[in-house]
Amino acid sequence: MNEQEMIQAVRKHAYENYEQDGWDTVIECMEDGDILELISDAKATNSMEAINSVHKFVKLRHDHEREIASAFDW
Repeated sequence: MNEQEMIQAVRKHAYENYEQDGWDTVIECMEDGDILELISDAKATNSMEAINSVHKFVKLRHDHEREIASAFDW
């Protein structure tokens, strides 16, 4: 699987899971180069590995955002 196909698989997964685990970050904030960097760093070779490598990043970011928000009395 080539890099562009993996990026498209990640974007498709992000659209399908927009409101879960921070996938909205991919749609709203990430360019293809950002996704490529994450999947390259993880040495992803297929769509599942690519999705999992990006998920680690967006989930961590999402959890951190929730932790910060919980510290405030809105």
